[in-house]
Amino acid sequence: MTSNNLSTCCTIGTLHEGNPKGTIQDIENISTYITHPPNPTPSEPQPAILILTDVIGHRFRNAQLLADQFAAAGYLVVMPDLFTGDSVPLNRPQGFEIMEWAQNHQPPHTDPIIETILKYIRTTLGCQRVGGVGYCFGGKYVARFLRPGMGALDAGFTGHPTMMTAQELEAVRGPLSIAAAQHDPIFPAEKRRESEEILGKSDQAWQITVFSDVEHGFAVRGDPEVRRVRFAKEQAFRQAVAWFREFL
Repeated sequence: MTSNNLSTCCTIGTLHEGNPKGTIQDIENISTYITHPPNPTPSEPQPAILILTDVIGHRFRNAQLLADQFAAAGYLVVMPDLFTGDSVPLNRPQGFEIMEWAQNHQPPHTDPIIETILKYIRTTLGCQRVGGVGYCFGGKYVARFLRPGMGALDAGFTGHPTMMTAQELEAVRGPLSIAAAQHDPIFPAEKRRESEEILGKSDQAWQITVFSDVEHGFAVRGDPEVRRVRFAKEQAFRQAVAWFREFL
């Protein structure tokens, strides 16, 4: 793997303050958070962002606030429930075995959800270009769907990915940006270097940015009261937006 398995650090963090602006809708029986840009241009094809969440899921306030930020940057944002109602509550009690939970959330379970939502975005919503944003659990699936074809993503960004295999990264055929934490047992320095070596063999655009003195989950669940964490979280978001403005 180019990033290790899920661990306790994937379930802990700080709940952020704010009032999400989007709505929860059912798309082909998949509960989905959708949020729109403030001033869409009806005459132009609208680019979309598909957010693939961490294990806390699409009803997590932090994830919804991030989706609203991408919408404010000009994108139609769609964020589905990847876990069919079986997301992990924030800060689960000690003793929760996340890899046991993960057995019910492997690619055969998750890929069809993403395929259904991508089809909806491209057909029903009429979006010609779709960028993928994946945090933690969702980062693996940005790589899996960053490939040619209508059922795929056109550009991707991931923050602190988990469980991404070398084969998935080798198969990437689109621009990929990664935001990493300096202190991350799931995506440590040796895994980052392995990822660089794999991406460096491709002719696709790629980027790996490492933020100092922060931990796994900082881009979604980091404590905004800690200055260095808030800065890294905000910069990771700006990294994603800059990437999509160039490649989407």
